[in-house]
Amino acid sequence: MTATHTGHHSQTAHRPWAEGLTVFAAVMLMIAGVLDIFRGIMGIAEDDVFVTTRDYVFAYDLTGWGWIHLILGAVAVVVSMGLFQASLWARVAGVTIAGFIIIANFLSLPYSPVWSIVMIAFSGFIIWALCVVRKDDSGEFGRS
Repeated sequence: MTATHTGHHSQTAHRPWAEGLTVFAAVMLMIAGVLDIFRGIMGIAEDDVFVTTRDYVFAYDLTGWGWIHLILGAVAVVVSMGLFQASLWARVAGVTIAGFIIIANFLSLPYSPVWSIVMIAFSGFIIWALCVVRKDDSGEFGRS
């Protein structure tokens, strides 16, 4: 009888942890999306904030990068709203969009190196927060 009570207690103890990580990921993805939208607007406007290099393997037009970041940011904001409702589709889409943000920031390293590294780290935390929580047999989320 004690073992059953302890087992139930450990499942309910993990639930706030899981909800907290999902909210953390939602807020971080919302912030990353908004910042990516601003970065996209700066790229489209061809702002002087960005550094231009000639000798880089991935040389793309700054306006093109602006549109890529603007679209990724907008999708990230929409997905983060779904994360506040703890939707499974939003968790999968959140990991996917954070992965795309990592790739886009890696490829745009020569244009804004420090900010790209910051956004890669941001997205890594988002992916971690969304992947560490799993749904168990009882339908509740718990820590893996």
